[in-house]
Amino acid sequence: MTLCYTNRMKLRNFWLQRIENAWEKRRIVWLSGVRRAGKTVLAQSLPNTEYFDCELAPSRFFFEDTLKALNKLKGKRVILDEVHKLPNPSELLKVAHDHFPEVRVLATGSSSLEISSKFKDTLTGRKIEAWLTPMNFADLNDFGSLDFKHRLLHGGLPQFFLSQSPPDYECEEWMDSFWSRDIQELFRIERRTAFLKLAELLFIQSGTIFEATRFAGPCEVNRSTITNYLAILEQTNVLHVIRPLSGRKSSEITSAPKTYAFDTGFVCYFRGWRELHPQECGALWEHLVLNELYSYFLQRQILYWRNKQGQEIDFVLAKRGKAPDAIECKWRTKDFDASNLHSFRRLYPEGRNFVVASDVTTPTTKQLKDIEVTFIGLADIANL
Repeated sequence: MTLCYTNRMKLRNFWLQRIENAWEKRRIVWLSGVRRAGKTVLAQSLPNTEYFDCELAPSRFFFEDTLKALNKLKGKRVILDEVHKLPNPSELLKVAHDHFPEVRVLATGSSSLEISSKFKDTLTGRKIEAWLTPMNFADLNDFGSLDFKHRLLHGGLPQFFLSQSPPDYECEEWMDSFWSRDIQELFRIERRTAFLKLAELLFIQSGTIFEATRFAGPCEVNRSTITNYLAILEQTNVLHVIRPLSGRKSSEITSAPKTYAFDTGFVCYFRGWRELHPQECGALWEHLVLNELYSYFLQRQILYWRNKQGQEIDFVLAKRGKAPDAIECKWRTKDFDASNLHSFRRLYPEGRNFVVASDVTTPTTKQLKDIEVTFIGLADIANL
């Protein structure tokens, strides 16, 4: 039995405020997020708005005459859900921005605006983007559940999270929909089996260093095709590619990226996990921390570090003009070993050190030899 998302859902206040803040900066807000991340329900939760489902014929008919439609919407906050279904969405948004300053528009889509063939103009300088991630800590609070194990096993797509049992059928259905409605509409890739096989293998090996040649054989395509497929998975936010921090030091890994599945529920499904033990929780916790980081920071600010001896820092927060912050992810604080941090700080002595653990309720700072380390919980990432 699956609980009804719309009946059980609490308002996702963090994201509602994110959209309101974005509207204060730009009149056009592009809300992206993977299929079933909750874009539609979130958009419908915004007060005082006119909602249009652009997949429906009446909505498409309404916007056939752009000027006539926008004149009827003067002074309103307008939701254009799945806006790429309109014949010329970029023209509509451009006209709305340039000639109707009293109109606010929230347009939604599964991927970034730039990769859609429907958008001849990417609206540079006219829009601000908001990326709806799977459920973060604020969402768990709103849903009234801080059960991290449940979040890890079921994932952060709201409908899947509310399922009473692991959403195996839903994951399979999601992959079919992702292929037919996102990949085929945007990219028209011909080799369905090869593409989905790569996605499955990357979900299974999520959190590891990516080497294209390892996947060419199992997927029965060449290396360049694997690289192209990975770029598409990244553009659609289904795979996150984390690149290494490098100060051009000879001891560092400088080019090999790590890849992470967009959601822990899919990792569990493809790995065949239906219940979680501490070891599995530890492997998945890193994904949840990354999801939280994406809620607050730009993708390009999140890196990782690794040296040729195999020592690694899970994530490095590289804000422009600031020393790099090191972030280690541990399911339990007792699992933390500071040796990797010490090696990292010998090369990068400036910056803060954090350990994010599920059993931390109050931030605590400890002196470990010559470095200071602060132990924080998932909720504290918002304050970094």
